[in-house]
Amino acid sequence: MHASAHGVPDLSKLSPPLGVVCLGLALALLGCSGLPFVGKAPAQAPRPASAPAPSLPPSVELPFVLSSKDDFVVRLVIGSVTCSGALIDNDRVLTAHHCISARSAQGEMLARDVKAEDIRVELGGEDLPWGEAGVRAIVAPTCGYAAGDGDIAILLLDRPLIGMETRAARIDAPPSLKETITPIGFGRCTLSTDALHRRKRALATIDTLSDARFRATASICPGDSGGPVMSDSGEVLGVISAAVMDSDERTVGRAEFTRLDRFRALFARAQAVASGQSPAELPPVDCAR
Repeated sequence: MHASAHGVPDLSKLSPPLGVVCLGLALALLGCSGLPFVGKAPAQAPRPASAPAPSLPPSVELPFVLSSKDDFVVRLVIGSVTCSGALIDNDRVLTAHHCISARSAQGEMLARDVKAEDIRVELGGEDLPWGEAGVRAIVAPTCGYAAGDGDIAILLLDRPLIGMETRAARIDAPPSLKETITPIGFGRCTLSTDALHRRKRALATIDTLSDARFRATASICPGDSGGPVMSDSGEVLGVISAAVMDSDERTVGRAEFTRLDRFRALFARAQAVASGQSPAELPPVDCAR
């Protein structure tokens, strides 16, 4: 499941342009349709919910004491792509692997990661970020470059964000059928009328479990990829991976999320890197089976 990403004008200052995103078939390139959705959405294969990155003016770094309790959800800018993520520690961001995949000149996802220094983490959930952080290392499995199994990554920040809100990742217990979840991200559908900011999506219920993923019917927009899936207890249960997306954020469709409990080795590797070990000294994290 993958889609190309193309640069667009600053969406936080312009009315949503027609022709930014369209429904796509699985493993097809993102096309260009901006017609309003009418009636029931046709059956479509989910696709990664990353989005083209608008250019933003430089943010002014402010004390973290000004952050809100919801600012654990962050926005990622990787070249021409934007995604979402969650602070699971003061120096670690959880996101989707396909978000940090390198792209070809045509926007196709490649089986390698971008350079850590090319990732910008924006802080703050309103119209413009109040601060940002850099990334010094990427911890990801040997799969998931184009979504699917292994669509999970942990970014090691270039400094701890002392005082910022974080949320624990639930890695010791699996998601459950019928469990209520809340996806959160910085996605924006083309018919959205308000400015770019963090959005809590409507409550959804897990209806399908697989070895490394779970599924629900939810509302997801481009840019939500990598955002946290929250449990009722306030823990991060999963990562937004792919969805059937429409131009209207009120449209719900099949959405898929990465399970965290299947990637405990990834979290252990991230802890080792945070403690000073070089990623090159550690064994790779293989894909979940």
